[in-house]
Amino acid sequence: MNITLVTEGTYPHGHGGVSVWCDQLVRGMPEHTFQVVALTATGTEPLVWDLPSHAKVDAVPLWGAVPAGRAPSGAAAREFTWLCRALFELVLDGGPYRLFSAALRSLHEFAQRESLPAALNGEEAVDTLLKLWGERSLPEGVAPTVHDALTAVSLLEHALRPLSRPAVKGDVTHAVSNGVAVLPAMVAKWTYGTPLCLTEHGIYLRERYIGYGKDYPWVVKAFILGFFRMLCEAGYRAADLVTPGNQYNQRWETRCGADPETIRTVYNGVDPAGFPPAGEEPVRPTLSWAGRVDPIKDLETLIRAFAIVREHRPETRLRLFGGGDTGYRKRCERLAADLGVAGHVTFEGRVENIRDAYVAGTVVMLSSISEGFPYTLIEAMACGRPTVSTDVGGVGEAVKAAPDRQAEECGLVVPPRDPQAMAAAALRLLGDPELRHRMGDAARRKALEFFTVDQAVSSFRGVYRELAGAEDP
Repeated sequence: MNITLVTEGTYPHGHGGVSVWCDQLVRGMPEHTFQVVALTATGTEPLVWDLPSHAKVDAVPLWGAVPAGRAPSGAAAREFTWLCRALFELVLDGGPYRLFSAALRSLHEFAQRESLPAALNGEEAVDTLLKLWGERSLPEGVAPTVHDALTAVSLLEHALRPLSRPAVKGDVTHAVSNGVAVLPAMVAKWTYGTPLCLTEHGIYLRERYIGYGKDYPWVVKAFILGFFRMLCEAGYRAADLVTPGNQYNQRWETRCGADPETIRTVYNGVDPAGFPPAGEEPVRPTLSWAGRVDPIKDLETLIRAFAIVREHRPETRLRLFGGGDTGYRKRCERLAADLGVAGHVTFEGRVENIRDAYVAGTVVMLSSISEGFPYTLIEAMACGRPTVSTDVGGVGEAVKAAPDRQAEECGLVVPPRDPQAMAAAALRLLGDPELRHRMGDAARRKALEFFTVDQAVSSFRGVYRELAGAEDP
């Protein structure tokens, strides 16, 4: 089969758990051809993954320079004004998702004849949004400006750029997140009737709410988040099958518009051969962390927790493995210095073998405020290291013992953004070698039983055949 895999900001141009998952999927099914439609920032980002011969990539830039084209005129301009107003009204008023999907489809058809980016960057879209804001009752003290309208329309223009692309023809489209990544999938479905599989690792809408928290005025946030809210519902409704990486996501997806009958959980998996038992603990008590350095990983809470741990166990150190946001890393380094622990916190950068990050820790930490089913957690479990993790996404499913199974819990779970609770859990494990070893052994057993790459790839091989209507060989 020909599988269209749509990514946003990840594979094959970025590192991280989602990219690992994509690479496992592609390499695990050499019998299929994969066309990776990669939504990127500028389209010039280098590949950081070596694609196998049965996979090709088409980069679709969402930012960078505005695509070439002239603003529409005459009848096309009048059509755009009507479409623009219809979409904006739906976003502002929260209209039915069917009308929203129909508006997107009309914009795609318009974009095959005219320049949609040029139209959205014209005065008409900004004037239309200002007029619609003026017709509505806004919170007291909120007075939208031309700059607000320019900002909101610009954010929307970037998000809608995939609508200008022609449909990719394949047997199945697999969108690796909701939101902007479902646009190429919806275009393929409108054009060719291509079935759509939608996998969310984290909850796209929730992460947009976190990401737009402080950077924009109220009217801009309300507008762009209203757009993403409707886009995510349209994505869920368009999907023939929604395959979250954990059961936690199912609750969010159902609440945000997904039909429960279309949802099927498929857990992430690791290759046991790549994560043998970690063996002896480090001589010096060590908390280790691995991942992408990013605000959503909340390393600040981890550093605050570490400072509390040091008050009780001053010999402890914290080692952080992974690259990412250099600005956020500097912020974390300043926090460590302010708390007087800078000499005991090391940012190690990326490591060639991620297993080394887990071997380095007496206890492996995860401090995120949002996750799906994190690879770093199940990789650490496969290595037999005990963990302290925040209770987000599918973390609880991974480490807690199921109520109907006589099994040992595999780690400790604490509330997010709570350095006191995180420190207490870390101190409990550091002070109890028997508990550490018991939880580490249980973690490895559970990872090998439930979370292997072969199980995950086999599940999606069946999904593709099911959606494409292929007969079993």
